[in-house]
Amino acid sequence: MADETDRNAPRRRSRSRHLSDEERKLWREVVKDAKPLGRKRSVHAAEAAQPTEIPATPPPPPAPQPKRAPAPAVPSPSPAPRRAAEPPPLTGLERRTSQRLARGQMEVEATLDLHGHSQAEAHGALLGFLARARGRGLRCILVITGKGASPYARHTLHGASFYEVPERQGVLRSAVPRWLNEADFRAHVSGFQPAHPKHGGGGAFYIWLRKKR
Repeated sequence: MADETDRNAPRRRSRSRHLSDEERKLWREVVKDAKPLGRKRSVHAAEAAQPTEIPATPPPPPAPQPKRAPAPAVPSPSPAPRRAAEPPPLTGLERRTSQRLARGQMEVEATLDLHGHSQAEAHGALLGFLARARGRGLRCILVITGKGASPYARHTLHGASFYEVPERQGVLRSAVPRWLNEADFRAHVSGFQPAHPKHGGGGAFYIWLRKKR
């Protein structure tokens, strides 16, 4: 019954009470020395609580690279020496010129006699003679080699072609045609053929020179 009585009883409302003058005086005595926390102080305190920013340390300068020795200059390949132009081969004589020489109808402009010369001497003498004659503008020259010590030499048939007869023993007579086909001689000579009998026949040659440049 008591519990039911308590439930039915009206609840008491809590009411705020005003401080008395004595209580106010006492509260003022308690808080008179207290200092309020200002905004600035709280801001400074917050800033002080933050960690101080440490300036970034600049990176160390790069280590100097060792200087490399310059690569040795590679010399450019020197151009290959230009090879002298090869003289043209012997072209022979024109038909009319060859016929006139074979008939002894052309005058010889200069003559070289190689009798008594060794092969080395005759080679140099002939080359020099040809160069000088061409330099003078000559065209038809006669070179005498001798027929050799063969009994058949006097029976040599004359013509525009040269035939090497085994019985002939003339060294220079055999050597001169070979020399005239060399490059140094071809620079001056265009053709040659055996001489007419009145100019020595089988023991001599007509040599036709190239035109002077």
